Amino acid sequence: MSEARRAVLVIGAGDATGGAIARRFAREGYIACVTRRNADKLQPLVDQIVAEGGQAHAFGSDARKEEEMVALVERIEREIAPIEVAVFNIGANVRFSITETTARVYYKVWEMGCFAGFLMGREVAKAMLPRGRGTILFTGATASLRGREGFAAFAGAKHALRALAQSMARELWPKGIHVAHPVIDGAIDTEFIRSNFPERYALKEQGGILNPDHIAELYWQIHNQPRDAWTHETELRPWMEAW
Repeated sequence: MSEARRAVLVIGAGDATGGAIARRFAREGYIACVTRRNADKLQPLVDQIVAEGGQAHAFGSDARKEEEMVALVERIEREIAPIEVAVFNIGANVRFSITETTARVYYKVWEMGCFAGFLMGREVAKAMLPRGRGTILFTGATASLRGREGFAAFAGAKHALRALAQSMARELWPKGIHVAHPVIDGAIDTEFIRSNFPERYALKEQGGILNPDHIAELYWQIHNQPRDAWTHETELRPWMEAW
């Protein structure tokens, strides 16, 4: 396999942030390996990357399943290219009052928002360590920094993911692997926001919601930072966001 071939793995490559990140790296020559549970839903993203001159492969996998994550990383490394960048971008945002949060909901949100991140981080670290380089990015949220009413499950998962990122950074930075945790604080320009929060979406023209392409640009910049000035955690929010 040619040393010039490099892959970016995006776990949770949806229609907004994850897709924008995959497209941004593909424009720089990285082979975009994008995943979600239903691979068919990734075809528009793959088609767009190819139309823009890039390369992409779609995978259907459940990031909560250890055997599936192990097989995914091994397959990409064996058949496509070394994973130079890995991005964990699963959301798992739900809202329930604490008395209505069932054990099943809490556990599922933790599996999606944290445990899956651990599985990805562990497997790509195994691949990157012998090469002594790589970037691992965990997408954080407002809930990574503080809990609030109705978000006990989501905040618990995102707090845990942040702790995972910190622990991995302290272990892996000295070994050449850049682990970072960008915090996205605010509404993102998505179909969900447009349909469910039209008043918020109306602020788009004023720069009131986050543009996925601008988020992706930050991820690209983090990956390219020199080792003497690495970022671990940074926050992105629209200028009008209360914080």
